[in-house]
Amino acid sequence: MPEPLLRLTCFAGVLITMAGAEAFAPRRALRAPKTTRWLNHFSLGLLSTVLLWLLFPVAAVGVATMAQEKGWGLLNHWRVGDWVAIAGSMVALDLLIYLQHRVFHTVPLFWRFHRVHHADLDLDVSSGIRFHPVEIGLSMLLKMLAVLALGAPPTAVIAFEILLNATSLFNHSNIAIPVPLDRILRMVIVTPDMHRVHHSAIASETNHNFSFNLPWWDRLLGTYQGEPSAGQKSMTLGLAERQNAALDQLPQLLLLPFRS
Repeated sequence: MPEPLLRLTCFAGVLITMAGAEAFAPRRALRAPKTTRWLNHFSLGLLSTVLLWLLFPVAAVGVATMAQEKGWGLLNHWRVGDWVAIAGSMVALDLLIYLQHRVFHTVPLFWRFHRVHHADLDLDVSSGIRFHPVEIGLSMLLKMLAVLALGAPPTAVIAFEILLNATSLFNHSNIAIPVPLDRILRMVIVTPDMHRVHHSAIASETNHNFSFNLPWWDRLLGTYQGEPSAGQKSMTLGLAERQNAALDQLPQLLLLPFRS
């Protein structure tokens, strides 16, 4: 299957599955109209995708292919087995995303763009694509540099990006997972309940649970919080300073970083 079709198929499959699960077993009642939110979020995601194609036509996979052909990067000098290189690259890239996420919360300039994601007053599968195009561009640039330095195999980069998109949809989804099962799942993957803590309107809780794929980084680096102080169903989502703001439309989402 061609790579773009593979990516689209996986994305659509996870999106449809999570949307169906949300309708069947929602975790929380939504505050804002879903139709309006989804239209804005998918418009933002489509705009980001188009800008990525224009700014980075080869993207991370193209950089990985070039590095492999020219022998650039750590793994192209230090020969290891193919499966070790693929698995090691995916784990390393996941750690990079965790560290990048923390930086976007710490550096004021980066936070201006990342807060577009956190300004959502609800959380569902569509929140997984609610990112400002500038943040998406910066993330891709960092990923390309990491792939080049690491010499990550193209297969690993494709698999990682598909997994990252899928887990972003999953861990932002508004699905009710039984607590005993959730406790088991969050040993190997970030669950919706775990990630929802990160979207709390309480700043001290927002600065926890930065992981996207693997949940280990939060536990190892001291940023893990099991549950929100108000409980999953009663916690307030979004930014504390924007609780009374009108539902953001696409122009407001794009301009939010440039407002105080």
